[in-house]
Amino acid sequence: MNSIYLDSPFDDKKRREELYKGQLFVYSPTPSTHAFIEFAREMIQESFAGLDPVTAQYHLKVEDYASILSKLKPAFIHHPRSKEYIRAILTERGCNPELTYFDVPRMRSSTSDDFLTSGIAYAFHPHRDTWYSAPMCQINWWLPIYEVEPGNVMAFHPHYYSNAVINSSSKYNYQEWNETSRLEAAKHIKTDTRIQPKPQENIVLDPQLRIVPPPGGMIVFSAAQMHSSVPNLTGKTRYLYGKKGEASSYSI
Repeated sequence: MNSIYLDSPFDDKKRREELYKGQLFVYSPTPSTHAFIEFAREMIQESFAGLDPVTAQYHLKVEDYASILSKLKPAFIHHPRSKEYIRAILTERGCNPELTYFDVPRMRSSTSDDFLTSGIAYAFHPHRDTWYSAPMCQINWWLPIYEVEPGNVMAFHPHYYSNAVINSSSKYNYQEWNETSRLEAAKHIKTDTRIQPKPQENIVLDPQLRIVPPPGGMIVFSAAQMHSSVPNLTGKTRYLYGKKGEASSYSI
């Protein structure tokens, strides 16, 4: 990876060619992404019943917080309007609606100061999404719902885009994950014992790249990119939307 394209005019074919080379694309907010995050905010704020979602962790027990997320995230994922917004965003970005496949939208959250970093709010170690059985052609679209900052985004580790990393993906069973592990996420409060693919060698996190888009701005990257959750010490919970489309993908 050696380039970041900002509001690139490339069509979808050219964009995918560059993404598969390890380049990153960043897009400014648009009316369709603003509409989407407003919809997501409505669901989040309703779930937290009057508490500011960004600081609600300071007013709730961790078990109660996890319980809220365990209801909010599936409701968001499977809401029919979520899929309508995704189709609008992908079409706006030049994806052919007849040839584009997308996963359901995943709402991601990252609490501050190790309040909840497992299970339903897992803080991801360095990984490639392809280790999690994502198709090699998958493209990720990452979209913040609220303001983010360098201390609560994700980090890319560009050194590893073209360098192999010994990992435990051979032990990961995606069917089992969907049938049991995903459903049990909210039960993992203090620790997370679910089997996930991880590096089996020391990972040098630097140099790393942190991109901070405004709410509704998007980062687009290949599922083969090595990335991780930045340890959140900002005092604010991060909410993102992650969607997967074009045999591609997205995140909140």
